[in-house]
Amino acid sequence: MGITVKIDADIKSAMLNKEKEKLVALRAIKAAILLAKTSKDAADGDVSDEVGIAIIQKLIKQKKETAEIYKEQKREDLVSEELGQAAIFEQYLPAQMSDEDLKNELAALLKEHNITDAKDFGKIMGIASKQLAGKTDNKRISIVLKSLLGS
Repeated sequence: MGITVKIDADIKSAMLNKEKEKLVALRAIKAAILLAKTSKDAADGDVSDEVGIAIIQKLIKQKKETAEIYKEQKREDLVSEELGQAAIFEQYLPAQMSDEDLKNELAALLKEHNITDAKDFGKIMGIASKQLAGKTDNKRISIVLKSLLGS
């Protein structure tokens, strides 16, 4: 089942079960996906699962950054609301890689592309972020790559 179909079904379910918080979060995802569908970059007005996952990851990042701002302003009520929505968003991502799996995967990529120097960080980062999209975020990839390359 595609991610957009799953979100549509879950919106209906949340409406029937009167799950207000979940419904708000799912509608935010739906709005972002509809925006992507109508953009000029969308192929034939459809959004692939990969694009949908990238949209959800972006929304999660935004919610966490907003929660940090609220935390600095001592607005705990809004912090919990933002983090709650982020948690709902995370349910629609594929299972995240463990640190050990990520390290092994990146080590294999470095070996495969014969990269041993930190000067090729940008090249391998681009490859890794495409290959591991949805499985982990780019921040984790960057940290592990830097440790593997010794920079």
